[in-house]
Amino acid sequence: MRHTISVLVENKFGVLTRITAMFSGRGYNIDTLNVGPTHDESVSRLTLVVKGDDKTLDQVTKQLNKLVEVIEVQDFRDGEYIDRELILLKVKVSAKTRAEVLQICTIFRAKIVDVQPKNLTIELTGNESKVSKFISLMTHFGLLGLTRTGKIALPREGVEPKED
Repeated sequence: MRHTISVLVENKFGVLTRITAMFSGRGYNIDTLNVGPTHDESVSRLTLVVKGDDKTLDQVTKQLNKLVEVIEVQDFRDGEYIDRELILLKVKVSAKTRAEVLQICTIFRAKIVDVQPKNLTIELTGNESKVSKFISLMTHFGLLGLTRTGKIALPREGVEPKED
């Protein structure tokens, strides 16, 4: 089972290294990892997607909470959070296929960010399912390059900041 975990951490040197070392040291694999600042520049949010059962997730959560720089750990359950992923995809096009690729981009609300005679670079944001479906459709035209940000997520309900 895949779990999405949100970790608020102090924005300090070496925090990401300590967190990833904790995962690798215990044999846990990270499917995706995204890190970025929050509205408070002293705090960053890590969004991790990990595979494992509830026991594994419980161990991961406990180990993360033991790290000094960790402020809060949340396990997002289905329906409790909003998530998005960004991809940049370079697809091969010809005079015959260009219109079809553009039509698919319109349907998926993707944005063309670069046009070349024989390829298009496309930007798409959406949930994991939307991104995967789009990539699957574009594969038929010939992928020349692809990069993904990994999942980012926030809880649906407002979370009150912790008081010190």
